[in-house]
Amino acid sequence: MATAQIGVYGLGTMGSALALNLAEQGTRVAVANREVEWLAGFMAEAGPLAAVLEPCKTLEDFVASIKLPRVILFMIPSGAPMDAMIAAVLPLLAPGDTLIDGGNADFHDTRRRSDDLASRNIHFVGMGVSGGEAGARHGPSMMVGGSGHSWQQLQPIFTAIAAKYEGDPCVAHLGPDGAGHFVKTVHNGIEYADMQVIAEVYGLMRYGLARSPHDIGAAFTRWNEGPLRSYLVEITGKALGYDDPATGHPAVDVIQDAAGQKGTGRWTVIEAARLGQSASMIDAAVAARSWSSEKATRVLAEAILCGDRTALDLGVDVLEAAFLAARILGYAQGFRILEAASREYEWTLNYVRIAQIWRAGCIIRSALLDDIADAFGADMPGGQLILAPSIAAKLDETIPALRRVLAAAIVGGHAVPALSAAIGWFDTMRQGRGTADIIQAQRDFFGHHGYARLDEKGVHHGPWWD
Repeated sequence: MATAQIGVYGLGTMGSALALNLAEQGTRVAVANREVEWLAGFMAEAGPLAAVLEPCKTLEDFVASIKLPRVILFMIPSGAPMDAMIAAVLPLLAPGDTLIDGGNADFHDTRRRSDDLASRNIHFVGMGVSGGEAGARHGPSMMVGGSGHSWQQLQPIFTAIAAKYEGDPCVAHLGPDGAGHFVKTVHNGIEYADMQVIAEVYGLMRYGLARSPHDIGAAFTRWNEGPLRSYLVEITGKALGYDDPATGHPAVDVIQDAAGQKGTGRWTVIEAARLGQSASMIDAAVAARSWSSEKATRVLAEAILCGDRTALDLGVDVLEAAFLAARILGYAQGFRILEAASREYEWTLNYVRIAQIWRAGCIIRSALLDDIADAFGADMPGGQLILAPSIAAKLDETIPALRRVLAAAIVGGHAVPALSAAIGWFDTMRQGRGTADIIQAQRDFFGHHGYARLDEKGVHHGPWWD
């Protein structure tokens, strides 16, 4: 007899953590994995929770053990493996069953799968899960996209395991088909930008102020007690306080300075471009990770191009304010991308709720999200976050510091691509009359493309065509 309330297929880091989280909340969970031999180790790890777990060695047994209408959460690699899994499980399903892709999937794939399975009366849910292994085990932030029917079935299950912010579960149904996966993609893009800004601020303190990693870590720890409070600031402070056991040097000094990436940052930049939006800070962060992988080239260039960085005459308080300004602008760019996608795909995303479910459990959780949620819940000129009175006031206080830091950094030869992108976007958006007029003149001059005039309607051409 089927007794499980939900099935979890895929017992890697995230899948096993979510399965144990579900079990701990009293949910009976069927579990399965492609490598069947993993089941024994997982059940041993579960300890007393094994009593509400049902290990299944075959896909057929796994599906049969779940109550109708079935809910199956797949925690497997995105792309082709997910399509193969759907093809394998589809003959075993019944009308009204729900499949959930809990990985970092391309939202275009999620939309395609949702449409295809809907024609077979199977619900498909794309769910973004943030928080890493610890979050999945003890309370993640979850961004759900799919039908309203499937959300009614999933809400009590996922509300129970979600992170809580002052009692509010950090999970929400954000819209149909790919909405959840898209919001998770942009979440990761904001994460890229925030991490790069942190790296640049760290670099300015290390190589511009000649501060030790331990001192810098102490500064981040202090910052985590104020407006910059966030998970990333917290762990940065902690990481910089560690020494490497093998050498006795600061742990950060023995780490190769080449950062990896799994693709969600690039996806954010690509989708922003498709939607005609700016993701300049995220783009800078993605680019910086790519450049970081060119270690041999950078070592060669240091000697040829003179890689010296000069000392900076900056106080730590100025860096703190500049960091806050850049963080605000990074979030603002992310929400602009969400707004553009919501229009394009008719999702009617709730930006207040998105900010709220990011306040706990996820990687970009920060004190600033309270201010962002409040801003979206009030009157906001032009619907733009940077124009909300409370946010504009914070920028007014902190942008001068960002300018000062950038001026000193650039003169001193310090690499600050994300901070530079932040001020470039800010200055562009605050000027009612920009410089695109000359671009339009050039386009008309070489391509007869035409342009709009300020004083007359229609398409016009320049006097160079007379």
